[in-house]
Amino acid sequence: MKAKRIFSLFILSIVIVFISIGCHNISQYYTKNGAKGVARYYAKHYNGKRTASGEIYNSKKLTAAHPTLPLGTKVKVVNLRNKKSVIVKINDRCDEHEDVFIDLSRQAARELGMIRKGKANVRISVVK
Repeated sequence: MKAKRIFSLFILSIVIVFISIGCHNISQYYTKNGAKGVARYYAKHYNGKRTASGEIYNSKKLTAAHPTLPLGTKVKVVNLRNKKSVIVKINDRCDEHEDVFIDLSRQAARELGMIRKGKANVRISVVK
């Protein structure tokens, strides 16, 4: 019984260490000024499919996919070409690409004025 308790405490401490390392990394890369990269938006055939958070993707909502930010995080996305901005909720995961680091819903892409081009240089910053 005592061995089980010690093992449980050991596992708990490992989990706490990993969580604190993960939180530290987020603040390291997403500072006040944010991070720059390329955004694209979801293809139409994803509408109605389940996201990593369990929500159903709706192209008319202001949501996004990111490879590492915690699900539920609110992010301000600014189109660097036209300075339009939108706040989206991270509710899905996307693959890490060399140039693309966030996938936006179609509505978010519309508000940023990037539907025609398909991609845009953006700055993202976590909203507290």
